[in-house]
Amino acid sequence: MRRISKYAYLGLLLLFFYAPLAVLVFYSFNQGGSVGRFTGFSLKWYISLFTNPDIEGVLSALWVTLACAAVSAVISTVFGTISALGIYAYRRGWRNTVLNITYLPMLNPEIVTGVSLMVMMAFIHLPFGFLTLVLAHVSFNVPYVIFCVLPKLAQVDMRTYEAAQDLGASPNAALWKVVIPQISPGIITGGLLAFTLSMDDFVISYFTGGEVQNLSVLVYSMARKGIKPELNALSALMFMVVLALLLIINRRNPSMLEF
Repeated sequence: MRRISKYAYLGLLLLFFYAPLAVLVFYSFNQGGSVGRFTGFSLKWYISLFTNPDIEGVLSALWVTLACAAVSAVISTVFGTISALGIYAYRRGWRNTVLNITYLPMLNPEIVTGVSLMVMMAFIHLPFGFLTLVLAHVSFNVPYVIFCVLPKLAQVDMRTYEAAQDLGASPNAALWKVVIPQISPGIITGGLLAFTLSMDDFVISYFTGGEVQNLSVLVYSMARKGIKPELNALSALMFMVVLALLLIINRRNPSMLEF
């Protein structure tokens, strides 16, 4: 009975969270376009999303989203990996202190992070646009990469690194040929997670993008003018892409626990 209760509770919880998304995806294929009455299966709204001249800025926002996610993911992966190597080299006391500081961008409310980044960029007179958008995304992506790489570093036998140096390899060569291959699953997972978070972000992008809009900000702007059927299709596409990336990350199954 207790097991049935647990499964029932889990089922109701999943239904509460995912039923709205399922309805959104379902009605994105509605031929009539109205929510509440399904008149037939059609892809017309997906086609209209990219061909209708009245739906302005979709392709531009798509390009901005993909470009920003790719650039910020690469930068975040590089800086996050270097930071993880440095943190792992600290003594335990200093390591715990730095880790607690690293947690802050992840725990800080996004609106606070977005406003603070906007104020800082305005203070240094940095023009708002694609550059500020990428920098903002890097700022919240790096900690996630760090916490993907650190558990893999904890699994590395550092005696192999020392043995490589004893055999004549320089510290940099030993790092690239011994350590990096062993932590590469964590690096790849961190990069995928950074790409996913960048694709999904709205709040920080809204405050730091200026006139440059990614898909999340565009959906918000379109929703303010009225719900169009194309908006269902666009939201469904974003959900499917993010879901696919999260499934890939989960498939890699990195350990995100404290090491």
